[in-house]
Amino acid sequence: MFLLILLFVLIAVITAIGLTGYGSRTLADRRVRRTGTPGTLRGLAALAGAGACALYAWGLLGVCGAVMVAEDGGTDSSPPRSCRTAGWWERHQRGIEITDYTVTYIPLGFVCETSDGGSYDTGAVPGYVNPGVLTLALTAAGCAIGAGYVSELRARAEFRRGRAG
Repeated sequence: MFLLILLFVLIAVITAIGLTGYGSRTLADRRVRRTGTPGTLRGLAALAGAGACALYAWGLLGVCGAVMVAEDGGTDSSPPRSCRTAGWWERHQRGIEITDYTVTYIPLGFVCETSDGGSYDTGAVPGYVNPGVLTLALTAAGCAIGAGYVSELRARAEFRRGRAG
């Protein structure tokens, strides 16, 4: 699982770099090509998508660290050290054991499962990551949809002008 998460980090970073390049180039070319609003929206969509990918990669690094610590065997490895958050000893005293852990990718988190059927997030992912990724992803989608809508409106107006003339 550790290597899979590292692969996801690599993919997210490469995507963020690519989107940053595309968005920057699109915004810089906006003046030369006079693309106007659609070009600006496409550039902003790419930059917002790059931010979402970069922030997601940052959160994945937190999960990767928690998994690496949890999979470390040897003395003092049960329960996993990543699951030893505030209050775990009190739950242990009441007979509630930590049985396993899971990684959730949407929303991003490292979740420990207990013997009573419950689970809890360990906080391996900073609290700002999931809301930030959602906000940036929705911003990117909104800008991309807006760019398509404005382009469509311009094409229809151009078509009407061509038919009328």
